[in-house]
Amino acid sequence: MPKKSEKEGSSNVGETCENPRTGTSAASLKQAVLDNLYYVQGRIPELATPNDWYMAVAYTVRDRMLDRFIKALKGLGQPKVKIASYLSAEFLMGPHLGNNLLNLGLTDQMRDAVKELGLDLEYLLAQEEEPGLGNGGLGRLAACYMDSLASLNVPAIGYGIRYEFGIFDQEIRDGWQVEKTDKWLRLGNPWELCRPETSYYVNFGGHTEQHRDDKGRFRIRWIPDRVVKGIAYDTPVPSYRDDMVDLLRLWKSEAIESFDFQAFNIGDYYKAVDEKVISETVSKVLYPNDEPEIGKTLRLAQQYFFVSCSLQDMIHIHHLRGKKIDTFHESFAVQMNDTHPSIAVAELMRLLVDEHMMDWDRAWEITQQTMAYTNHTLLPEALEKWPLPLFSRTLPRHLEIIYEINRRFLDDVRLRYPGDDERAARLSIIDETGEKYVRMAHLASVGSHRINGVAALHSDLLTKTVLKDLYDLYPDRFVNVTNGVTPRRWIALSNPELTGLITKTIGDKWIKHFENEIRKIEPFAKDQAFRAAWGKIKRGNKAKLASIIRERTGVVADPDSLFDVQVKRIHEYKRQHLNVLHIITLYNRIKRDPAQDIVPRTFIFGGKAAPGYFMAKLIIKLINSVADVVNNDPDVADRLKVAFFPDFNVKNAHNVYPAADLSEQISTAGKEASGTGNMKFSMNGALTIGTLDGANVEIREEVGPENFFLFGLTAGEVHDLQVKGYDARNFYTSNPHLREAIDQISSGHFSRGDAELFRPLVENLLNHDPFLLMADYQSYIDCQDQVSSAYGDQDLWVRMSILNVARMGKFSSDRSIREYCKNIWNIKPVKGKVG
Repeated sequence: MPKKSEKEGSSNVGETCENPRTGTSAASLKQAVLDNLYYVQGRIPELATPNDWYMAVAYTVRDRMLDRFIKALKGLGQPKVKIASYLSAEFLMGPHLGNNLLNLGLTDQMRDAVKELGLDLEYLLAQEEEPGLGNGGLGRLAACYMDSLASLNVPAIGYGIRYEFGIFDQEIRDGWQVEKTDKWLRLGNPWELCRPETSYYVNFGGHTEQHRDDKGRFRIRWIPDRVVKGIAYDTPVPSYRDDMVDLLRLWKSEAIESFDFQAFNIGDYYKAVDEKVISETVSKVLYPNDEPEIGKTLRLAQQYFFVSCSLQDMIHIHHLRGKKIDTFHESFAVQMNDTHPSIAVAELMRLLVDEHMMDWDRAWEITQQTMAYTNHTLLPEALEKWPLPLFSRTLPRHLEIIYEINRRFLDDVRLRYPGDDERAARLSIIDETGEKYVRMAHLASVGSHRINGVAALHSDLLTKTVLKDLYDLYPDRFVNVTNGVTPRRWIALSNPELTGLITKTIGDKWIKHFENEIRKIEPFAKDQAFRAAWGKIKRGNKAKLASIIRERTGVVADPDSLFDVQVKRIHEYKRQHLNVLHIITLYNRIKRDPAQDIVPRTFIFGGKAAPGYFMAKLIIKLINSVADVVNNDPDVADRLKVAFFPDFNVKNAHNVYPAADLSEQISTAGKEASGTGNMKFSMNGALTIGTLDGANVEIREEVGPENFFLFGLTAGEVHDLQVKGYDARNFYTSNPHLREAIDQISSGHFSRGDAELFRPLVENLLNHDPFLLMADYQSYIDCQDQVSSAYGDQDLWVRMSILNVARMGKFSSDRSIREYCKNIWNIKPVKGKVG
């Protein structure tokens, strides 16, 4: 039967002439959902489960991406197109269905289609298992960048690991975090395409041998003791309302031979599948516990595994274009997202020198021109380094290459700084103080042509602290690219009512061109009707979140109270416990005078603590213990509520950011590289209380100091105080309210009389306080009183909320990607439609 034109479509599902794979009318979508339910899921409507319906809808949406996707893949084969290759150990993409419907412009049509089938689209969206392939900000940033790369028509491939088990699911039991396995693949993943023929071998262990090749050239051969195979799984990443579709390619590890018949035949049934089990372990779980030696080894193996597969794949694509290996840097710009992929420097050298017979100097030139490195931390302990014996056992050939890179590098250092052996030791890629380590940040910096921080303050501090010696040596390599987040997911998808109001007011161009267009709502801050509509939407979002909190925690929150929100990874430097001290201080004010008038607040926390991070887990317990007391004290009379929102992830964040009134960005100044939650809150109309840390500095500059609640020491003051000798106990003894709060925690007031429970936390604050909570306490309390005063004037608060959103254009990830393209990658977007 001849294929009919999509333009001949009819609204009648039985008569439609739209292509059943690509038609976009509600009628075509309805029929496609039924077809996929029947032919893909193998179900009839009467027996279909909610997951069956979700899968049928997902396959229907995927079909409509694939035509664009295949055309975009063709574009990657064009010799003159330079591809951005984003290497990241994490891609926290979030649920796909809603985002893909938004970007394809099919949300309303699909809602109508499933309604005709007696289904609710929101209910189906809730069925999706979130791929937990990231730990937090790092992985979510990578996801935002993939969205922006596609929406800006930049050809790109994101490379990572297809972890079978992602970041753990979090439950709260008796106030403690309990980790549950994230089985995100248990019901299938309709968004990925398995590519079993796109596979590469990856070596581990063994030894190296020297030899002469047939032309008499000196060569080194790596003889591994284990080889695994990486299989590609592709996920399309569509642009917003355009034809470009970029590629997220994740690698799964498999055994070369999954079954040993010889072992089986002699009765050793476990050994028969041993190789399969060992090989698949590499991509089994996100971030294994790296405290024991075996955990460290596995983590290094994971990093090398995905980097090797990815670089081999890039070289394969480069050759498919008909280009020679010595022009590899013209085909790919490789961005290393933090130090996890930094072994890429040594691996590209190995591939060029050992596999493609290139001389060292030319290989090093290509490597440096190809590679760029994003640093994400100012904490020296977070700069990844590997013990030399472990590295040697796992990657013997790469250690030899790193030694040679380091030898040549230190020769240059000594020429620049003759006699300065201390500088050479600090700069060395090999840390030789005590147990020897490979410094991965140094390897990434030496092997890259650009090194960027992720906020103006962070980039400046990088050059003065953890990477100062490298900056002195290579000042031209250092640039700043302040992080951004995609307004498509973080406003248009997660806050549809606000999206509707903004679009009704200024049109819909802001979704694609956020930087320039969103400012157009600023004059409407003076419009009473607009402010009233804005406030109504915020309250509706708060009522929705309050309902979810009640369902999941039992805490009853008043939507008219100030929603004071801190959701992020639980870490001492992020200072969730400073927030708790404020709660206790307010609680004590009420206890002293139960009749006093205070602005009602609902404190909402969320975030996961690393499984092995005891102090962070204790902070979660403290939050919940304080909540038990505050929420059940009749003197408080619902003026204060505290809730810990469990299992904070992208899916749950869709409900949290739009409902927040106050965004808590209270890390110790100089410790947070950038932050991206701060941007998501502000984009949704929350006001920020924060220190001058990370991107807070730039957010405050953009929204105006009068629309930002600033407190605390600056990064310079933090440094000076620590150099002079910081004594936390002085603040404790001289501040009666602080002393009262600390004493209540230590006495067991919030732990049913158990004075030992929080002793480690209290003693750490009194005797060490590495993140200066005590020093910032009074400034924070005073600033919070300003917040309460401002919230009491709702008309003023709504004006400030509108201005926060209107002035957030800079923090779109589209701006970040344009800067990467211009200042680091030298890539220009593809013009016009793809295909």
